[in-house]
Parts: sequence; C-alpha cells; structure tokens
Amino acid sequence: MVLSEAQHEPGHCVFYEECGRNPSIGESLIPPIVPCLDYSQARHIKGEHYRKLKEVCPILDRGENNTYTCCSIKQLSSLERSLTLSKAVLIRCPSCAENFAHLHCINTCSPNQSQRVKVTKVMNVTTLGKTKEAVVAYQSFITTTFADAAFQSCKNVRIPATGGFAISTMCGRYGAKLCTPQRWYDFQGDSSNGLAPLDIDFRLIKEGYSEGVPEGVIPYNGRALKCNETTPSGGQVCSCQDCQESCPSVPPLLPPPSPFRLLGIDGFLLISIVLFCLLILAFLLYLSVSCAMRSMKRKDEERGKRKKKAQAFLSLKFQQWGTVMATYPLTVLLLSAVVVAVFSAGLKSIELTTDPVELWSAANSRARQEKDFHDTHFDPFFRTNQLILTAPGRKGHIYDSLLFGQQNFSGLVSKDLIIELLQLQKNIQVRSPESILKDVCFAPLNPSNPSLTDCAVNSLPQYFQNSLDNINAKVNMTELGVTKEVDWRDHLIYCLNSPLSFKDITDLGLSCMADYGAPVFPFLAVGGYKNDDYTNAQAFILTFSLNNYARNNPKFKVAMQWEKEFLKIVQDYQKNPSTNFTFAYMAERSLEDEINRTTAEDIPIFMISYAVIFVYIAVALGEYSSCKRILVDSKFLVGLGGILVVACSVLASMGFYSWIGIPSSLVILQVVPFLVLAVGADNIFIFVLEYQRDVRRPGEKREEQIGRVLGNVAPSMLLCSLSESVCFFLGALSTMPAVKSFALYAALAVLMDFILQMTAFVALLSLDARRQDNNRCELLCCVSVSTQRPNKPNEGFLLPFMRKCYAPVLLHRFTRIIVMLVFIFVFCGSLFLMFNVTVGLDQELAMPKGSYMLNYFQYLYKYFEVGVPVYFVTKKGFKFSSVEGMNAVCSSVGCDQFSLTQKIQYATTYPDRSYLAIPANSWVDDFIDWLNPGSKCCRLYTLGPNAGKFCPANQSAFLCGRKCMATPPNGVLRPSVEQFNRFLPDFLGNRPDLQCPKGCSTLPPTFPSASRFMAYHTPLTNSQEFTAALLMARELAHNITMGMRKVPGTSPDFEVFPYTVTNVFYEQYLTIVPEGLFNISMCLLPTFVVCCLLLGLDLRSGLLNLITIIMIVVDTVGIMTLWGIDYNAVALINLVTAVGISVEFVSHMTRSFALSTKPTHVERAMEATANMGSAVFAGVAMTNLPGILVLAFAKAQLIQIFFFRLNLVITLLGMAHGLIFLPVLLSYFGPSVNKAVLLQLQQAKAKELEMRNNMRQVYDNLSYDDNEMKRETQAATNDSRPSKVIENQKEERIDHF
Repeated sequence: MVLSEAQHEPGHCVFYEECGRNPSIGESLIPPIVPCLDYSQARHIKGEHYRKLKEVCPILDRGENNTYTCCSIKQLSSLERSLTLSKAVLIRCPSCAENFAHLHCINTCSPNQSQRVKVTKVMNVTTLGKTKEAVVAYQSFITTTFADAAFQSCKNVRIPATGGFAISTMCGRYGAKLCTPQRWYDFQGDSSNGLAPLDIDFRLIKEGYSEGVPEGVIPYNGRALKCNETTPSGGQVCSCQDCQESCPSVPPLLPPPSPFRLLGIDGFLLISIVLFCLLILAFLLYLSVSCAMRSMKRKDEERGKRKKKAQAFLSLKFQQWGTVMATYPLTVLLLSAVVVAVFSAGLKSIELTTDPVELWSAANSRARQEKDFHDTHFDPFFRTNQLILTAPGRKGHIYDSLLFGQQNFSGLVSKDLIIELLQLQKNIQVRSPESILKDVCFAPLNPSNPSLTDCAVNSLPQYFQNSLDNINAKVNMTELGVTKEVDWRDHLIYCLNSPLSFKDITDLGLSCMADYGAPVFPFLAVGGYKNDDYTNAQAFILTFSLNNYARNNPKFKVAMQWEKEFLKIVQDYQKNPSTNFTFAYMAERSLEDEINRTTAEDIPIFMISYAVIFVYIAVALGEYSSCKRILVDSKFLVGLGGILVVACSVLASMGFYSWIGIPSSLVILQVVPFLVLAVGADNIFIFVLEYQRDVRRPGEKREEQIGRVLGNVAPSMLLCSLSESVCFFLGALSTMPAVKSFALYAALAVLMDFILQMTAFVALLSLDARRQDNNRCELLCCVSVSTQRPNKPNEGFLLPFMRKCYAPVLLHRFTRIIVMLVFIFVFCGSLFLMFNVTVGLDQELAMPKGSYMLNYFQYLYKYFEVGVPVYFVTKKGFKFSSVEGMNAVCSSVGCDQFSLTQKIQYATTYPDRSYLAIPANSWVDDFIDWLNPGSKCCRLYTLGPNAGKFCPANQSAFLCGRKCMATPPNGVLRPSVEQFNRFLPDFLGNRPDLQCPKGCSTLPPTFPSASRFMAYHTPLTNSQEFTAALLMARELAHNITMGMRKVPGTSPDFEVFPYTVTNVFYEQYLTIVPEGLFNISMCLLPTFVVCCLLLGLDLRSGLLNLITIIMIVVDTVGIMTLWGIDYNAVALINLVTAVGISVEFVSHMTRSFALSTKPTHVERAMEATANMGSAVFAGVAMTNLPGILVLAFAKAQLIQIFFFRLNLVITLLGMAHGLIFLPVLLSYFGPSVNKAVLLQLQQAKAKELEMRNNMRQVYDNLSYDDNEMKRETQAATNDSRPSKVIENQKEERIDHF
C-alpha cells in the first residue's frame, strides 16, 4: 500500500500498535511482531509509557509533558528486544550503539513518522479472531550524511573474542572489508537476518536531492554521534580499539637499527680490512727490524733455569712412574679394570634426557620459570595433532549465491572433499580402542567429564557440527523477490565470516559453532588464502587437541598411545590409493619420535666411524720392518687397547655422573667419545711412535726404556690433557643444560683417559714389548718367528718425509712470508664473516632427510596464515575487582587509553615489528558485557526458592525479571568489588549459547594470582623470527607491567610476561652469543695458563699457543658462515670441542719447539715440525678425518651439519694451523733457545759415554747386550772429542717434545 501525498505530513504516524506475527517470516531469533497500518496523529505519552520511551529511545525525549510518539509501549518492548542482540555486539562503543538505535527509534517511534517512511507492503494478520492490516515492508528515507556518520562510528568496533570487527556480522555477505553504509542498512532491513521483524528498504538520499523522494517525505538528517564523542545519556567516548579517532597521539616507532656502517660501507668489513692492513704492516715492520729484537742473554738464562727445573721434575716423576707401571703390567691392568668397573657401575642408574625443554633450557632461566608459572596456574599448553590437506590440480568454480553474490570456490572447497575430510576425522576419533580420545582430549567447555563431542577438534566440518545431514541440507529461499536454492556453500560463506554465530542468516538455520560448543576461527580451519577469501583456500586444517600431562602421569602414556594410533591411521590413509588429498601431518610426539628414530638409525654410522678409526690406529701403529715380522711388529692389540682405554674413560665418566645424578643426553653419547678418541689417539701415537723411534740404552731394561720414553712424552701429554680437562670443567659454568652436562662429561672423560693412558696403556705396551722381544705373533702368541728385530730406530715413512721434504719447503724464507700473509688474510676475513653468522637452529634440521615432519613444516609455512598463540600472563598483586584495575586491562568504553589490551592492539598495527597478528581477547571485557543489563546474560531469580540468585539465560523472563546490575547513567558499566566477586563465578560457569554468547572464561582456580590474555603471533618460519618475536613480546609485556604498576593498590612486584610454548627453545638465542664468548674464553684461559706453567712460566710460548687456538676458533666460525652452519647450542658444543682438539694440534708443537736446542728459530721449527708434526698428523688429523668422513652418510641433518661439516672444518683448520701456520709463527716469534736445557744435554751425553765405557767392561761376555754395547761404544769412542760431541748435539734430536 502506498500512502497519498497528503499523508506525509508532520505530527502523523503511518503505523501504530502491534498486529501480530509477520506471516511471511518463518523461524527467527526473536518473534517477528509487526505493527498495524494506522495513519493517525502522534500520541502524547506520559507515565510508564514515557519512561519506557526514555529508556529505549532517549533521542525522542522532549520531557514528560511535551513528548509525542508513534509507538505503543508494546512496540517499545519489541524494539528493545530487537535491539538487544545487536547492541550487545556494539555496546563497547556507546556512540555507535546510540547511532544504531537512533534510526530504528526514528522509524518506529518518531512523531513525524509519516515524513520519514513510506509503507510498501501490508498483509492481513488475524490475532485473537480479529483481522487487521499489518505493515510488513516499508521504505525509510535518510540522508547520506547521517548514514555515513553512523557507519563511521561503528565500522571499527571489535569483537574481542575473535579479534574481528562487529560490522562483519552485520553486513551479510560483504563482511567488514566490503561493507558500506548502504550494505550495512540493507542487512539491518533484511527480515531474513533473524532480527528484523519486517523488511525495510533504506533509501540513502544526498542532501539537496529530491529525486526518488515522495512528496512530503523529508529524509532524516539527524546528527549522528562520532565515536569519540560522549552520548547525550552520559555514555563515554569509544575506546581506541573501537575508534581510531579516540586513539591518543602515539609517537611513531623508531626505525629498526640500521646495519653497522662506517664511511658508507659495512662497518665490520672496514674494521677487518683495517685490521688486516695493520697486521701486515706490523709483520713487515718486524721483518725489517728483526735483527734488533734480541732477547738479553741473562734473561734467557734465568728463564731457562725455570724451564729446566719444571721439565726435569716432570720428566723424572713420569719416568719413575712409567717404569713401575711397565714392571707390573698385569697388576696395573687389574687395578685399572676394577676402578673403571666401580665407576661404570653407575650406568645402571643412568638417566638419558630426551625432553627438549630439559635439554636446552636451564631450570632457572626466565623462560622455564615463566613456563612453570603458566603450567602451575593453568593447564600446560595442549598437545597438537594436526593434518594439513590439499587437493592440487582440482578446478575451482564460481558460486552465485542468493545472499552473498558471486563467490570463488577453490577446487579444494568442494562438497565431496568436505565429506571425505569428515569421514577421516570420524575414523580417527573412533579407531583408538586402547586409548579412547575422550579420556585425554582437550575439552575446554566440559573438562571434568567429557564425551567424544566435547573434544576440541578444529576443522571445516565443525561449521556443520560434523553432521553429514547438515552438509547435505538444502532449501529454497526467497530474497528480494528472487527464489533460489541455498545449500552448504551459503552456510559456509556465512560461518567463515561470522564464526561466533549460533544461527546463520539462511533458511537452513544452522549454527556455526563447533559441536564441542566453541567457535572455529577460519584461520584454524583453512589455509592458503589471500585477503580473507576463505572459500578460495588451498588447504584444509584438521587439528586434534589433547591435554598435556606430566611424564609421570599415567595419562601421559595414554595420550602417547593415542598419538601413536593417530599416526598409524593417518599413514594408512595416505597409502590408500583412493585418497583424494595430498597432505602433511604431525603428532605432538613426532619430533621426539623422529629424533630417536634417526639416532637409532645413525648408530651404525657412528659404529662404522669408530671402526674405521680403530683399523687406522691398529695399522698405523705397526712398525713393518720385514714381511716376515708383520704379525710380530703389528700393533693390533695395542690399537685395540687404546680404543678400550678411550671407551673405559667414557664409561667411567658416564658412570660417575650417573652415580651423583647428573643426567646424560644423546649429544653426549655422540660427541664425547669422538672428542676423547681424538685426544686419546693423539697421545697414543705420540707415545708409541716415540717408543718405536727410541733405542734401548746399554744395560737398560725394557721396562726402564718404557719409563724413560714416558718421561719424555708424558709432560706434553699432561699439558694437553690438563688444558682440555680444565677447559671443559670451566665450560660447565654454562647455563645451558646440554652444554653444561657435555662439559662435565667431557672433562672427566679426558682426565680419565689421561690417567688410564698413564697406567693401563703403559702396562699394555709393556706386555706388547715383551711379546715383540720374544718374536711372538700378536694374535697367535704361541707362534714365534725366527727373524730378529732390527736394533735401530723405526722412523717409518712420515718422519723422513716431514724432515726432508715438508719442513724445508714450509720454512723456506719466501714460503714463510706467504704463509703469514695468507693466514692473516683468512683470519681477518673470518673475523668479518663471524659477525654475519646466522644465530639459531631451525626445527627442520632436527629431522632426518625424508622425514614426514619436513613435509609438514613445508606445508605449515606455506599455508598457515597466523602463528602460534601468545599469552600475556599476569602474576599476583593486581586488583582486577577495582574500577581502576578493570580500566587498566579492558579495551571497551571507559577503559584507559593505554590499558593492557589497548597496548597489544597498538602493537598489532605494526605486525612486521611486533610479530603480533591478532590482538588479545579480554575476559574483563567479556565479563563487563556479560553484566550489561541490555543483555539476557546476567539476571536474578525473582520467584521461587532461588530468588535473588543467578538465573541462566535459558530460563524464562517470567522467573528472572531482575537484572544483576542497573544501567549506568554514563554508559560505563563497572561492577563494585562486591558485585565483581559475586558474579564472576557465575560468568565463568556460563556456557555460551544463542541467548547469551558470553561466558566460560579460562581463568584458573588460583585467580587473581594469575590470569592471561591470548593473542596470536604472525606466521613465524625460522628461529630468527621466533627469537625476535620473543624479544618484542617481552618488551611489550615490560611496558604493560610498568603501566599497570601505577594503578592504585598494585603490588610493586606485580608482573606481566608473555608465554608461548616455543619460548623455552628460543630464549637461548637471546644470550647465546655472550654465553658462547664466555664459554670459549673459559676454555682458552686454562690452555694459556697450563701451557705457561708446564713450560716453566714461558709466557711467549703460552701466548703463541693461545693466539693460534683463537685463530682456529675464529676461522671455524667464519667457515660456518660460508657453509651455512648456524650458530646455536649444538655448534657451541662443537666450538668448545674445537678448543680441545686445537690444543692437540698446537700444544705438542709449541712444547717441542720450546725445548729444542737447535741454534736458530728456523732449525728448531724444522725439528719440531718433523718430529712432533708427524706424530700430530698421524695421531690427530688422520685419526679424526676417516671417522668424520663416514658421518657424511648419516641420515640426520643435525649429524651431517654439526658433526660431519663442522668437525671436518675443525679438523682441517686445526691441521692447517698446527702443521703450517704455527711452525712459521714460531720461526718468527718463538722463544729463544733454552741454554739450561742445552747444558743439561751436554752433561747427560757425557754421562752416557762414561756409562757406556763402564758397561763394556762389565758385560763383555754377554751376547745381545754385549754386541749392542760394542757398536754403541765404538761409535762413542770415535766421537769422544768434546768438539765432536758438541757438533753431534747439533745434529741429533735431543728431546722429541
């Protein structure tokens, strides 16, 4: 019905009073009561009618004696009900809620109603036997000025629970991004939305335009409030989170720190270049004035006396010790075995740490303390079991929706794949007979006694409550005169944009909530979309969440068993040829399972590596003077004994620490044997080769010879072993559990290895020497050969080569200069690269190649649109119940501009800096909304035995007619302390539903000692981003803490901290650089101190030793940068190991040079390079390299990168610096010749000649010893002149070390 022109005049109504239910609307959220067609004058109201109007539509209040209206008190009640649900979403911004109600009050109750609306459709409605014409559709005319202003006040109002915009639920198919004032009002006037009782066609008319406006109609042009204005009724301005105009002037963020630059180029590069130039200039300057740099003779003699005393004392004591050990070999071996057995007995109680948290995060670290606090007050973060499913190659389609227009649907988002996903989900839920899902699942709304449907399973079928009938449902629907079929696609479009809805806007009338009662946010159900185009997603996400139990809880095993069954089901499904999905998957246990699996699979690789090393040692230690004596001169059993000494030292170390309760780890099992083998093999080679190169003196027993040889080499062995052991003991000062336990185990193992070498290995060598003297075969002891052992030193192949070829070439005058220039250049280049090393360890590297977890990580980074949740946790000491406390936390109207949630909101506007994507939801805001008298959430019984008690929203309004709180005059609702404490338990126990969508927060029983506010990180893809996100979250939490401490009544030790489940793993990277510098410095210190002490306070030798080791470490880090090896705790362990191995490469050479008596630096360097360099090359380099190369075939990427690559780099650099750079460095800067040692040598030689002459007379008739004495005495007699003795001193190697 269209009214005549005369009917559009001021003071007249076009409809009045209620006629009954709209016959054109089926089910709706509220009864669709429509008004009666009634052209009449506006009514003057007073009394109850006036008070009701003033409550519902205060905009029309003109005073009780001067207020007219076109709506009855019944209409006001119906309008109030209709506005309640909408205002519950908008009430966070009073001016928005006021503007929203403003227009509907004008349309329904304005005294000039006939000038604002035009009835377009009426229907006969019969009520109580009376038939009346009811208005079921009309046009409303408003100006664009009012519409735009009202829309602007509402468009940024948020729903804290989702982080989304309220407008997205009030704009139908367009959502928040495409919503406009026209579309917003169109949705409000659409009776199919479940709230509007009739159809309203809103006409937005520009001011001054009259086209399309009926004569007499004046488009409404009232003043819409801005969101930063107070309302006439006293409502406060909207919060910053809901109104950008209310935001305070926040200073712009400082730009991120720019890279360190000097003179326009990389600062570290420039420093490295300058350092290189300075070192080269200093070296060249040294060369030019080297003749003037002579040490004073007196100073050398004094230093020589100190060296003489130190060396003589150590050599004598070790000689005496070695003689005793060699004399009683069986007793020594037995006692050694007993000691090792006693220590190793502790292995029965060994604890192997496999929990990554215990392994890499210190118990007293900040992240661990925060995790313990969170897990104590809240449940531990739930266990995640997840599938990410795609369907590549399937064509998408465009769906022309009746309600939402044309929508793109990817090939994945299809009905058949949704059904297949549902079947997979149900199959996983029911196929677990030994460990039922409901026994261990995370059930947030019913944790005490959950059923299967209470389990939190997030997936796209949850939008259909996991019901096949709901997916298949379809119905014809008429919209704006167009009738079309609506089906699962319409429901899905709506739910993806309005996941909190309990009922969609289609005639299907389905809920969007999951069957366990909570919403499924779209970013948890689908992935791989752009710009919130969810239906064009490229991946489904299916997530099963389990409770996280302590490892000693019996339910932990149940959860692990369920996850094992979950993986089996998923793997069987993946093998099924009929599967239409390509997918990746993981269970919470997958990381640990894969690490343990690859460790077990790589054990043979380590065994082969050790076997290769053993074979090399056994072969290389042999003398092989004659083919007939191969079985006699081989050192198979000696090599095996050396390996057993290493194994026993490792077992003794592990057993001892097991006795005292220090747990071990897989890192220790893999690294410590390798380290001790490198150290032990070197000492074995030095000892055995020195013994083979030595000739027994006249009258000297074999045991005495072994003791004398040990006296020569043991000080050098002590120097290295003591340096390394003290180094590792100091490394145990590290705060990282893995590094600390490794250092302790390695320190004791190295010390035990040295002790066993000084005892058991000496005894073993003595037994082998007796066998060899008797010409008995090694493995067949009863078989002897007739060929006698040649009575001359066995130099082998390497020593002559090093003496005749390598050393002269290396120490040529031009070669030395080149070597110095090259190594200085490499050092400076590595120093620059060291500042660019990547810090971190990506979790993919912990997985073996081919692991299903690598595929999962690839899918995760590709398809997930948000990162991990981050909780901002509050500790005790804050009074939430006070008005000031609530205002310091909330983000709605009346809250502080810099409250907790507001600051998090500000941070999300800079996601690239803060790494926060979605702001925190606030239980305080939800609680305030729940208390709002405008909703049905908080009411009190007025009748019956429960009168005065809390009344749930599903109870009749007849029983619950009293609100918990009165409407505040200023629109800012805040409970008193008493009301807060009274109603909070009711809020926590309220399960959200259609009548009341608030409640059931996750506050712990210990509240107010703890509470939390959940936000989401941006997608984090590598350890650098995880570390940066942790750092930024802590900065934000500290800022929040400082602000909240200013609230009256707050304890000075109150704190807010961020908690993410990954923090305990990535916190180490905030401090790992200074931690690494500290650990390596602690390792370098004893190498310098011990070297100086054992060389008689020889500071120069100690300093050169230290410089070379530092260069090895710096060059190692530089090569790490080039080879893509990240710096992390595993790398730090290897760098600490590098210091230990470098000591082996360097210290033996330094000591050999320091004690050499050759007249010039170059000759002494040649002697040290030939004699000691050959032993170091055979004992360290060639022992390590074969075993390291075998590790290249390991499956675990961690082993390939941090054990093969890094140890290969360490060994090659150690060999290069020890055998190339150090001899050259010593030839330039080494200490002067030791005069006291030279004098001692002369005295010893004279004494030896005298002893040989006496021995010739005493043992003249003995065969073996006599022949030997004759030859040696004759040689000595011919050279008996003092000048000849001194000349031979220059040619003969006096001290091999």
